[in-house]
Order: sequence, then C-alpha cells, then structure tokens
Amino acid sequence: MSEQISEQSLSTGEDQAEAYVLGKRDVSAILYAVDIEDREKLSELMDPLHPADIADLLEQISAFDRTRLIRLYGREFDGEILSELDDSIRDEVIGILTPQVLQEALRELDSDDVVDIIEDLEGPQQETILSTLDDGDRAAVEQALTFPEYSAGRLMQREVVKAPEHWTVGTAIDHLRATPEAELPDQFYHIIVVDPRMHPVGNVTLGKLMRSKREVPLTALLEETFQIIPALRDEGDVAYAFNQYHLISAPVVDEDGRLIGVITIDDAMAVLDEEHEEDILRLAGVGESSLSDRVIMTTKQRLPWLGVNLLTSIAASLVIAQFEVALAQIVALAVLMPIVASMGGNAGTQSLTVAVRALATKDLTGSNIWRVIRRECLVGLINGTIFAVVMGIVGVIWFGSPALGAVIAVAMVINMIVAGLAGTGIPILLERLGIDPALASGAFVTTVTDIVGFFAFLGLAAAVLL
Repeated sequence: MSEQISEQSLSTGEDQAEAYVLGKRDVSAILYAVDIEDREKLSELMDPLHPADIADLLEQISAFDRTRLIRLYGREFDGEILSELDDSIRDEVIGILTPQVLQEALRELDSDDVVDIIEDLEGPQQETILSTLDDGDRAAVEQALTFPEYSAGRLMQREVVKAPEHWTVGTAIDHLRATPEAELPDQFYHIIVVDPRMHPVGNVTLGKLMRSKREVPLTALLEETFQIIPALRDEGDVAYAFNQYHLISAPVVDEDGRLIGVITIDDAMAVLDEEHEEDILRLAGVGESSLSDRVIMTTKQRLPWLGVNLLTSIAASLVIAQFEVALAQIVALAVLMPIVASMGGNAGTQSLTVAVRALATKDLTGSNIWRVIRRECLVGLINGTIFAVVMGIVGVIWFGSPALGAVIAVAMVINMIVAGLAGTGIPILLERLGIDPALASGAFVTTVTDIVGFFAFLGLAAAVLL
C-alpha cells in the first residue's frame, strides 16, 4: 500500500519516516479488521483514505485478502476506486462487487471514467456494467465505445457546459445556478461558447466569468488559446496538444465540427503518464507489465524479446567465431573484447533513449533528423577518443603491447561512432516503417554495437598483430 496513506505532514525527512511507519500500521490494522470481520472498524479505517490509496491497497494485498476486504467493505465502495485501479485486477474487483454496489459506484462517475473502466473488459463484464447504468448514461457510454480505441472520442466526457455565443455573463451564471447538480460535470474549468450550429467558437474560464459584470457578452471573454479536438484524433496527439499549448480543457467535435464532448487536463495528463511509462517498459522489452500480473502472463510478455535477444547474441557469436585463430594465439583479445562491445552498447542505449523520447514528444522531426544524427555521431567520436586513450594506455601497461593498445583504441572510436549512429538512426527508421521504436529499437541497437565492436576489434587485431 502507498506509504502516503496516513494524513501526515511530509515537510521534513523525519516526518516522512514517521508517515512510512504509520502507513504500515494502517495496512496491518485494516487486514486485522478483515480477519475479525469487523465492518465498523474497517469503515473507520478506510473512510478517511483517498480512492487512490485504497486502489494501491487492493493492488498490493493478496487475491484472497482482496476478496474478503471488498465483500466486508460492502456498499461503501467508491466508484473512484475503480478508476484508480490497475487494469490487471480491475476486472477481478468488478467480479467481486454485487450488482447493487457496482451500480451505486458507477453512478458517481463521469462518462469518460465509465468508458475507461469498461473498454478493457470482456463482453460479459461489459454487459454487467452497462446493465447497471441509467438509459441515458448507457447510451452515452455505448456511443463512446463506437470510437476507435485510444482516440479522443474514447477519452472525452460527454457532460459539457456550453453556452450560445449571444449570452452574457449574467445569463450564463443564472443558467448554471438553475441547472440540476446531477447534469453538471463533477469538475469543469470552462464554459464552451458555441454558434447556432453547435460549432465551438471559444472557451470562457470560470475565473473570468466570476470577475466580469453581468452585462458583458461571453464573446468578449474568450480565451486566446483555443484548440478543437477531432473525435478521431489519437489520444497521444491530444496529450501532446495539452502539454504543448498549456490547455486546461478542450472541446471534442464530430466529423461535421459539432460539439460532442470535452477533454480535461487530468485525462490528458493521465495519457501522457501512461505513454511515458509504456516507453520505459518497452525499452526494457517488458511491454505493458504490472506487479499484479500473474506468472504465466508475465512470462508470455517477456519471452518473445528474450528470444530475439538470444538470436542477436548468436549473430554476435558468429562474428567472434570467424576469428578463432586470432583468439587462440592472443589470449588478451578474449580479455579485452567485451569492453569494446559493452562501451558501444551503453553509448547506443544513451542515444536510443534520447531519440525515442524525442520522437514521442515530436521534438525529433524531418527538419532536424540529420542535425541530431550528426550531433550523436560527434559525441560518440569525442567520447570514443577519450576512452580510446585510456584503453590504449591500459593495453600497454596491462599486456605490454603498444600495438594491442592501438588496436583497442581504434576499435573503441569506431564502435562509439556507430553506437551514436545506430542509437539515433534505428528508432527513426522503425518509426518510418510503422514499428514502435520503443519496443524494437533496443535489440537492434545492441546487435549492431556488439557485431561492429567485435568485428572492428578482432579484425584489426588479426590484421595488425598476427
């Protein structure tokens, strides 16, 4: 469970340590309440917690304890907990909840949160959730599910606060006050001003609305920064627009430009966080992994890329096999050759990480590709030269052979330059081919640096030393 469970001040290092201890005590107390089936004590311990902390607790305890806790907690289950849960156990939790508790939990959520919960579930579980919704909410969720996965249409919420462009501040305020609370979003930041054809023409912030006199037209308060999001736009591009233009919310329109929903900053930033996490996991070759995944699922996720790594290692070994005679005559080559490959691999990974991140944030484009590649190759040349001098000296001192020192020095420079080229060029090439560079680049870059490193070092050694 998150060590932030207890509501303690975290302003100093001492406070942080205390919060950690109390957090563990809270977990023990909650599980003890479950053991003795004390519903009143469990509610007393759980009610002050944020839904995200409860989600952390459910993710980190065993499946057996999770089932007992949910059933004992009963009707007090907050719908926000489902939104915060990891996908890997959300369907399990939904299966434990009774239809009545599930209906009450989902009733508190906006349509975008319900769509986020339901879209990854199997058909029977989707129908279970849809059957608990009111007719209007069900229609909104089903319509959202018709949009492609990972699109703005899936990400948006359909609860929108809008106003005709001829309204004044006073008219808008009176309308908001007269609107039933259930018909307004839980959180909203703008009033979207629309023309008679329901086309968005601008946003008015609530701050400007409250500061202005009643007779001021809404069109006089429109924000300068205004972005309209097509429903079919990829959610990654939506998150980029929010980050790039510092948006708080943005209207979503259909093919005819009519307003059909709104995306808020919390949803956009959640997408951005997910993409960052996904890139990190894919660079390590583990895909969309989670600590809650079962052993079989985790094994299946990792096995393919370990197999690819085995094949690339065999390819590097075949290069080494071509220089058996040199290795047999000069044992020092076997001692030093891993250094060349390892340095190239690390340098390639550095360039690769920068390139993949730049591609994701759209900082690396067609206009600056060659400049970035030249920069990485130059960095590789400089770093390679520095370490070449170091390894040249090591070769002379360790093995007493100036020629061997020169060979490893030259091989180091060659491999570091190639590492910079491969680390930047391979992700760009894979993206052009429609392959996720975060998922596939690592294996290819490592293969290139291993093969080039071994070939350059052993090839030079065979030519110069034998």
